[in-house]
Amino acid sequence: MQLHSLSPRTKNKKNAPVGRGGKRGKTSGRGGKGQTARAGHHIRPEVRDLIKKLPKRRGHGKNRARTVRTNRISVSAVNLDALELNYQAGETVSPATLLARGVVRRAKGRAPMVKILGTGELTKALTVTGCTLSASAKAAVTAAGGTIAHA
Repeated sequence: MQLHSLSPRTKNKKNAPVGRGGKRGKTSGRGGKGQTARAGHHIRPEVRDLIKKLPKRRGHGKNRARTVRTNRISVSAVNLDALELNYQAGETVSPATLLARGVVRRAKGRAPMVKILGTGELTKALTVTGCTLSASAKAAVTAAGGTIAHA
């Protein structure tokens, strides 16, 4: 046995050279330049707080899951002229009947919260339940002989 006839038991495996062009492309998996290109880099917590204050993230707070109300039902606005078109005198206006007549759409699978606004004319006496009304809409409904019931 001589030295030149010996071979190692395990192969001498080296890590692939990264960051010298080749198949990995432009930055070779090392990200951008500067702080993010360096080994052992981390963004300081103060900088992270500054990023939170940028307009893009405004209103989200420290924990978005707690600050953004995802289950909130949006309010649908309905004008008086829509009620004039879709209802006969003496009928009841409610979120469910508005949904059934196609005046409002479902919000998250159920009838939305409805606010009646005072745009348009109302000549029929209607009973309004389960809706919020603007001051001008309230005046118009009562002037037409209708009633407002809060359910």
